[in-house]
Amino acid sequence: MRYIHEHAAWPNFLWNETRLSPLLADVRHRQGRLLGKMEALGFRLRSEATLTTLTADVLKSSAIEGELLDAGQVRSSIARHLGLEEGGLVRSSRDVEGVVEMMLDATQKFTEPVTAERLFGWHACLFPTGRSGMQTITVGGWRTAQAGPMQVVSGPIGKERVHFEAPSADRLDQEMAGFLQWFGKSSGVDPVIKAALAHVWFVTIHPFEDGNGRIGRAIADMALARADGTPERFYSMSAQIEAERKQYYDILEASQRGGMDITLWLEWFLECLRRAVDGAEINLASILRKARLWEQVNQEPVNERQRAVINRLLDGFEGKLSSSKYAKLAKCSADTALRDIKVLLDRGILVQEEGGGRSTSYRLAEPGLSRGRRDPYNAP
Repeated sequence: MRYIHEHAAWPNFLWNETRLSPLLADVRHRQGRLLGKMEALGFRLRSEATLTTLTADVLKSSAIEGELLDAGQVRSSIARHLGLEEGGLVRSSRDVEGVVEMMLDATQKFTEPVTAERLFGWHACLFPTGRSGMQTITVGGWRTAQAGPMQVVSGPIGKERVHFEAPSADRLDQEMAGFLQWFGKSSGVDPVIKAALAHVWFVTIHPFEDGNGRIGRAIADMALARADGTPERFYSMSAQIEAERKQYYDILEASQRGGMDITLWLEWFLECLRRAVDGAEINLASILRKARLWEQVNQEPVNERQRAVINRLLDGFEGKLSSSKYAKLAKCSADTALRDIKVLLDRGILVQEEGGGRSTSYRLAEPGLSRGRRDPYNAP
């Protein structure tokens, strides 16, 4: 079976508009509804939603490739670049800074044209040392013939399975020139469909020695930002793809080994995007919960230790909060931790879990409901 780029009709993709139209209309409706909800929240909450979404995008796009980044570093780096108050709380590594810079360039400057030089810059951001692991690679340029065939392979040595082989290096200048020309012009294709096309087209060309998946998803995110008409990001396609990673690779392989009709890929992409948009509703609920809690907390000052622990709990602290864990998180003595906890209990910010003695633990109270306070976001 030939790879898709070996067909004479490449890259003239085909798809069944009748099958896609209802799904596309539904996705666009959900996008519009989400954007409308976020617009009503005001700048502060939209900024928090964007920060959360972009953090997930960077973390999950890297996780798809097996690279695990530090969430605190990623969030701090994004916040600092966006000029938000959290910026600078955690020092970020050079690797984290590079991935963040690429993603922000794609989503915050989505109206600017994509050129080979811009992609070379993204690639250099991903590989600041000129290495992928222990291997030296060509950075800031298309892969070369000296690097050998670009194959996607799995399995142990001697029993490898080749899932895909990209176009040869001598085709890359022409292939990428055609791709960039298409991506930069108005083609009459819905921007969401264009995001799906751009992703499969780019990763099929596979122009770099490494980083193609992450750059391909950044290009798709740029197209989705164009579809939304805003640099604010409220849903994470990469997070949803990471959750469905096996299906993602399976449908990519099937599409790259098939003919020019990529309806199945487009259907999967749209369905994945729909799930990503729906998942943003959960994010929205979490953000509103944070806002309600800080509305309550800020009625009376808390110290920096208490603020730091509250933030950790809001960001998904694993396990139960005990006084010893509080002391470790706040970098304070056990006695100071107990005094801090008592204040938070008295104010109704923390509640004690069932049990006692050495197993005594605490959790955040539901915001806006303690001491008879009305919920400022849901009050009539």
